[in-house]
Amino acid sequence: MTATAEFHLRRSSRAKRTRIVVKPGRVEVVAPPKVPERQIQAFVAAQQDWIRAALRRVAEKARPTPAWAPALYTDGAAVPYLGERIPLRIETAARKTVGVELRDGSGFHVRMPAGETGDESERIRLALGDWMKRQARIQALHWIERHAPRHGLMPRAVRIKTQKSRWGSCGPKNDINLNWLLMLAPPAALEYVVVHELCHIRHKNHSADFWQLVEAHLPNYREQRLWLKQHGAAIMQGL
Repeated sequence: MTATAEFHLRRSSRAKRTRIVVKPGRVEVVAPPKVPERQIQAFVAAQQDWIRAALRRVAEKARPTPAWAPALYTDGAAVPYLGERIPLRIETAARKTVGVELRDGSGFHVRMPAGETGDESERIRLALGDWMKRQARIQALHWIERHAPRHGLMPRAVRIKTQKSRWGSCGPKNDINLNWLLMLAPPAALEYVVVHELCHIRHKNHSADFWQLVEAHLPNYREQRLWLKQHGAAIMQGL
């Protein structure tokens, strides 16, 4: 016989029924004042499978997510970009600003102004972020040009933003916002998010008709959606 999980009982005059609240390492039962304790015990015992599953879920969510980005942007560091790790090469040049270039076969080349002091790693991180934001607009417009004409899903404007909790959005006037952090994910992930927001031009919800329209553009959209669910927390940490 499986032992009943330990729990903390909290009586509340506002509670209309007995309910279970699961937090990392803690189970709380909230019950109305007049519910007998033996009834509460029986209720908790009947919910053991659910409680164990909920404890696993909250523990998984609370677990620190490994960062994709390097701790320091030094020569030889691996920079996340389009689902890969690209080597970083740092050079010194006679210039006033930090320059970023992606060269086939040799990685990111960052040109630092000669003779300047300060936090070089942070300056490189910011410069890479600005470069990726520009690339995000280029790539987003590419996918919009490919998908928007098929069903007349034309956005009024496209904005690239830094967001910590969402990949994109479609406003009431069909303005599309996209998170530049998608440049850290494989290209298909950005394509999926672009299609997702384009389809919101037609359907401002997540109805069956909405997902049918997404599938008409991307038959394998579920793969990209799953990839973002599995790796999105790490990407959201940024560079």
